[in-house]
Amino acid sequence: MKALTTILKNGEIKIIDVPSPQLNAGSILVKNHYSLISAGTESSTLSASKKSYLGKAKARPDQFAKVISSLKTQGPISTYRNVMKKLEAYSPMGYSSSGEVIEVGSNVDDFMVGDYVACSGVGYANHAEIVSVPKNLCVKLNSKANLIDASYNSLGGIALQAVRQADLKLGDTCAVIGLGLVGQLTCRLLKANGINVIGIDISDFAVNFSKQNSVDLALKRNDDSLLLNISNATDSVGVDGVIIAASSNSLDLINLAGKISRIRGKVIILGDVPTGFDRDSFYQKELALKMSCSYGPGRYDSNYEEKGVDYPVGYVRWTEKRNMSAFQKFLINEKINIKNLTTKVFDFKNYQ
Repeated sequence: MKALTTILKNGEIKIIDVPSPQLNAGSILVKNHYSLISAGTESSTLSASKKSYLGKAKARPDQFAKVISSLKTQGPISTYRNVMKKLEAYSPMGYSSSGEVIEVGSNVDDFMVGDYVACSGVGYANHAEIVSVPKNLCVKLNSKANLIDASYNSLGGIALQAVRQADLKLGDTCAVIGLGLVGQLTCRLLKANGINVIGIDISDFAVNFSKQNSVDLALKRNDDSLLLNISNATDSVGVDGVIIAASSNSLDLINLAGKISRIRGKVIILGDVPTGFDRDSFYQKELALKMSCSYGPGRYDSNYEEKGVDYPVGYVRWTEKRNMSAFQKFLINEKINIKNLTTKVFDFKNYQ
């Protein structure tokens, strides 16, 4: 079968022939119909791949720390070989897809051959003809589901988890900083829950697009009247919640969140931003700062994701799988409309 891959050493993208993935216990084999290009995440990966070795180390300090640890325990020669082996290997791309079940592994009783499903997970829901995905990273789709929309599964789960972390009430106002794909989905989910939405971005296109499609008020970050406009829109109270859906090395985003929040408001960090914020706004307003972890409870737990051990619904109402399932219900019940987020559909072979 064919899969779209990249070489982490230099960022080269190539479709290669690879063996069909192995079907493990607790997993299903899916023939992909669509896989989503997550522009922000995948562009970031390619950009980091094209950096020098020093640039790669700065971009991924967690991986660099592992290299240093390996140097201490395995020595320079073994460490060098291991690092180069990883950098020169073809790495799969993609982490959100939709398709049809073609085979079911043992210990799987909630999927059947022929079911339409949406899949998630780095290393699982790849840009490939066939994928093998653990059952807790798949959700069954309605037979009438639009598979293009359904392929937004991962991003929808990520956005929905941030909305849950904000825990806003009907009539509240939420500012979403960052109006990329995840930000757009976040805005739509908030509005579907009766929340007034203020969108903020540095891009003219993102602001204008959001003004027409997903928010009640759209503002440029560098607009001198931004704070005044938000104050007027909230009767001088400030927003009840802020969801930061952008990635940046700057403290500007989190400091802005502190400035526009009401007293005892909530700031939710969804994107990759530093947290060394100015203390005054957060202290004086007693703001609550929370992180939103990807698709939700279960993420990064190998027992949940790989072994299929679920959390009891009475104790963990919204796991990552239940979040993704809820997102798909928003789509099929037309509570949100995301069709205009898909600007182009590429044939798998025309990847360049």
